[in-house]
Amino acid sequence: MSGEGGELERTLGFVEAMTLGGGTMIGAGIFILPGIAAESAGPASSISYAIAGFVALLAALSLSELATGMPIAGGSYHYVNRALGGLFGAVVGWGMWTGLMFASAFYMIGFGQYLVEPIPFLDGRAFIVGLGLVGLVLLLGVNYYGTEESSAFQNVTIGTETAIILVFVAVGVFYIDPGNLEPFAPFGPRGVVATTGIVFISFLGFEIIATVAGEIKNPSRIIPLSMILSVVLVTILYVLVMLVSTGVVPFESLGDSPIPVSDVAVVYLGSAGVVAIVFAAIIAAISSSNSSILAASRVIYAMGRDGVVTDWFNASHPRFYTPHRAIAATGGITAILILVGLEVETIIALLAEAASFSFLVAYSLVHVSLVVFRRADPDDYDPSFALPRPLYPAVPVLGVVSSLVVVSQMASIVVVIGSVIVGFGVLWYATYTRGRVVSEGLLREAIRGPAAEPFRVVVPVANPATQRGLLRLAAASAHANEERGTPELVAVNVTPVEHPSALQNVEADRADHQRDLLKNAHDIATEMDVTLRTKAVVAPDVGEAILDVIREEAADEVILGWDGTLDRDGYVFGETVDPIVEQARCDVSVVDLRSETIGVPVALVAPGPNAPVVAHQAVEFATVDGTVPTLLNVQSPGGGPDSDAEERGRAVVADAAGAAGLEPGEYDVEVVVDDDVGQAVVEAARRYDTVCVGLSGRSEGARTPFGTVTERTVSDVTGNVALIRGSNAS
Repeated sequence: MSGEGGELERTLGFVEAMTLGGGTMIGAGIFILPGIAAESAGPASSISYAIAGFVALLAALSLSELATGMPIAGGSYHYVNRALGGLFGAVVGWGMWTGLMFASAFYMIGFGQYLVEPIPFLDGRAFIVGLGLVGLVLLLGVNYYGTEESSAFQNVTIGTETAIILVFVAVGVFYIDPGNLEPFAPFGPRGVVATTGIVFISFLGFEIIATVAGEIKNPSRIIPLSMILSVVLVTILYVLVMLVSTGVVPFESLGDSPIPVSDVAVVYLGSAGVVAIVFAAIIAAISSSNSSILAASRVIYAMGRDGVVTDWFNASHPRFYTPHRAIAATGGITAILILVGLEVETIIALLAEAASFSFLVAYSLVHVSLVVFRRADPDDYDPSFALPRPLYPAVPVLGVVSSLVVVSQMASIVVVIGSVIVGFGVLWYATYTRGRVVSEGLLREAIRGPAAEPFRVVVPVANPATQRGLLRLAAASAHANEERGTPELVAVNVTPVEHPSALQNVEADRADHQRDLLKNAHDIATEMDVTLRTKAVVAPDVGEAILDVIREEAADEVILGWDGTLDRDGYVFGETVDPIVEQARCDVSVVDLRSETIGVPVALVAPGPNAPVVAHQAVEFATVDGTVPTLLNVQSPGGGPDSDAEERGRAVVADAAGAAGLEPGEYDVEVVVDDDVGQAVVEAARRYDTVCVGLSGRSEGARTPFGTVTERTVSDVTGNVALIRGSNAS
């Protein structure tokens, strides 16, 4: 997984999740859209809401699995970007951002309508737009400065408006005139389906639960329960509202009203009911618009983080810790959309349908993403809520089909607007995003099916000057072990942050550096013909973060860069490298790359547990430049003839090569006999481009083991040096 920072604190329980999801859905759509829906489908508009609720329920089911498999912030954009890659991420990102702004503008125009219409001395579209703009500015201020207290206020207002709607329905059922429900579907099935596209905007609230998945307590239970329950309950409520509305007031009259619920309430609740409905409509519009602005700004903020758009958006205010640039951009475009609302009669339905179109496309890709995750089965995807058979694959398949059917019945102008947004996302990816994103999708793996067991090499990358050489060595090692598994590299970059916090914009701080490093990693992997995944991590301790990745990935090998300095500040290799060498449960190579040319490696082979690993690693490294390595052993005369010493040396090499599974033709042998073993090793090693040395078995307290020969080799040879410790020596 690319780019997770510090986790957010999990403080949201079931009630809070239901308030976010269900409460947001009981928003302005229930007060404004009934008139438009009735005009388009008659009393059968209740069926339109039921169909929209069913499509939303399918999306909620797929999102529930995805959100429990990756319970982090991001929502649909994150899942699609992760599953399908940057192209579809760009399409969904732009679609969600514009859709949420369309929705917010729609809510704020409705806010203005419900204030202007009942007050005799207020009149005109200019008042509606002006009030909408004033409300927008206030909401932008709240989002810009950030207030924790606003969530408590939101809970109270949502509870109040829900209570008012329940009274509206409970009393209204007794005033339904069955004659008003005939004909039930005056515009036929096509009108019902077309109206579904208009009202689908009413069901966007459950998406917010997925967006804040990283902050929900017990996500495996609360996420699916709150998402599914909120959609079901709100769908039932919407159907009842439409049956009451079209049963009390003829649908022709309802369609002519900009404040339809108020016109229904006055019939049986009188002026007090109208006041209550107006109050509920106003707070519903404000809360729904606030949620849309919050979500839209987070989408463009996340797109900036992922490199889909400029990282200018991926900045937080130094004092308020809010994504102020993303909020400002979102507010500016939403204000333009509200100004277009001067033509209220035409624009309000258009805004609703355009938002619905964007999210129907997004949810279609969410369903596809679920299939991709199931097929690719990445290691970091472990959903606690998984769709059982026969819901899988029935839910994603039916979800895609139903979403596309609804889209196909939308007005031509809406399809054109939506297609332009999709086309813009594709064009944006082709001209800007491609090559900038630091993560790849899983589509290729899904098409291939479950991958064979990999031989996985983890490569921490931090220095652009050495990462190419490290990745070449890692690719060579992975290819040399193909009989053990499919070669795979995991390039890791860690940004150290002392106290990772949701209030710190660590994503912006690391974005440029990590994007360059990981983009180069992809280029090199393509050149070396090896599968590469990248991970970008923010953590207080770099060494511990790398160890965590090694454990999570079940790495077979790790190759670390190192500056060649030994024994400083209480560490052997350094504060970051020492813990990895000591604790990683896999083969570890600590490499001082002094030249990008690997050339002819030499392995210093001496009796000990690391000898086979050192010999095998030299053979692996030699494949980088197509050379044959030398396995070198140095013997002291030991009081006997040189021939005996040389025999001893060849026996040591043969034993190590045999234990490493090497064939005689894969390496050359050199045995040096000298009284000064250390000096002989250095002099012999100087003739080679890369020297592979095993870490000795000697241990000094809790410190990483290394020996005198290792120290002399590191300090005196001029070529590359790789210090190697096998997993059996860890």
